[in-house]
Amino acid sequence: MAVGSSAKAAVPLTREDHRVIIIGSGFGGGVAALRLAQAGVPVTVLERGRWWETGSGIETFPSASNADKRVLWYESAPKLFGQPVLFDNYVGLLDTFAGNGISATCAAGVGGGSLVYQGMTLQPSEAIFNSVLPPALDYGLMNRVHYPRVAKMLKVQVAPDEVVASPTYRAARVFAERARAAGFSVEKIPMPIDWNYAIGEIKGVNKPLFTVGEGVLGVNYGAKTSVDVAYIKPAIATGKAQVLALHNVKRIARAPDGRWQTFVERIDEAGRVLEQKILTSKALILAAGSLGTSKLLMRAKGTWAIPNLPNEVGQGWGTNGDRIYAWSDPAQQFGSAQGGPVVYGSKDWSDPATANTIIQASLPGFAGLDLATTMLVGFGVSKDRGRFRYNWLTDKVQLDWPAGGDQASYKLINDRITKVTAGSGLLIDTNALLNSTWHALGGANMGTVCDLEGRVKGQRGLYVLDGALIPGTTGACNPSMTIAAVAERALDLIVQRDIGKLI
Repeated sequence: MAVGSSAKAAVPLTREDHRVIIIGSGFGGGVAALRLAQAGVPVTVLERGRWWETGSGIETFPSASNADKRVLWYESAPKLFGQPVLFDNYVGLLDTFAGNGISATCAAGVGGGSLVYQGMTLQPSEAIFNSVLPPALDYGLMNRVHYPRVAKMLKVQVAPDEVVASPTYRAARVFAERARAAGFSVEKIPMPIDWNYAIGEIKGVNKPLFTVGEGVLGVNYGAKTSVDVAYIKPAIATGKAQVLALHNVKRIARAPDGRWQTFVERIDEAGRVLEQKILTSKALILAAGSLGTSKLLMRAKGTWAIPNLPNEVGQGWGTNGDRIYAWSDPAQQFGSAQGGPVVYGSKDWSDPATANTIIQASLPGFAGLDLATTMLVGFGVSKDRGRFRYNWLTDKVQLDWPAGGDQASYKLINDRITKVTAGSGLLIDTNALLNSTWHALGGANMGTVCDLEGRVKGQRGLYVLDGALIPGTTGACNPSMTIAAVAERALDLIVQRDIGKLI
């Protein structure tokens, strides 16, 4: 006991005051950091993960076909008798949250989910947007200003025909051909990808990356415009923003004087605690993603660390209607390495109530083996919702998902994907084996917990600007574009109205 007490006492405690603290550095946190810094407001961004520097010739990220410890976040990596099963403890890219009836995966690192998402930059139609989000957000304004702003910041573009016609993109071409044959529309999807790099691969100038399906665990060589590149580095360049990586936020609270307290563990790359910090700020922006933000709020509510949080905190959580399939068929000759990350999608958006999108996502080669398998993914509109709850006995936050949740949207997606693959090989619905989502949304929903700009109701100076703000779905699209556009809209108004008052 004395040894443990001595080891704990050896960890120093630091107290600091800040103007604005932002927890998280993904699509919401990145936008908030840049726009506040540009407005002259000093901001401190806390990110639990590490910087994943990338650029010409730099290989920071792990290979998808030969994974190592950089893949898994140490707190969620599987352990046996307290020891890591697969890899040594590391502040890796992917963190999994296991709930009741659902498993959700999120990212860690400066840039958040933008580091590992495939890059699809989809914007919902006005009819779908207004059916799933408050019409008061003003789709017309966002369509003119905020969605285009995000697209410009991320430098999105569709894959050139030269790339799509190359040999390793056969899986993408097969998907497009079979989707059209099934009577579905097909179009290229905008991506924050430097397709010139892929052209260089085809010409033998650049090291293979996109053309062999790598990049699903982060894109090396600076060939993707992620949030750390598009927003975080420009924020730092203003001289008003600092990013503290490897700062794992454990709790938040309201101080007696009304300011905000953030309790942080500064860690090393193995997750060892080097320093405890208590950071006090006038304003606190939660942008740790739906899972991270919801857990912080639920713990604060359950322990009364923040009195009088809205009763709806932790409710209204959704999966964005995700459905993930593996399609295996040797006759299609998908190839041992498949060009990616994503080229084509097929939208069925005629009815906002049943809207869904299906896409093909390529798989990397695994040790040169031809698995004759590619991946198909769907996003649908679903009204089903889960909720978080706090267990004060264990100090844990649990996620509960209703039995049979998302079944209506799943059926629509399954019917379309089944038609695409009809009579061709084996289609495996991975959600039937392990129900999971990559796109957690909700938990601090606009309209119930927050206003449209993310101000938490009844909590002066507390904001939510990430996927937790979105009520469960982004309308048959992956969430990144809408999260960033909603944050851009919010920051326009926050800069106008809140600086000098709440911030």
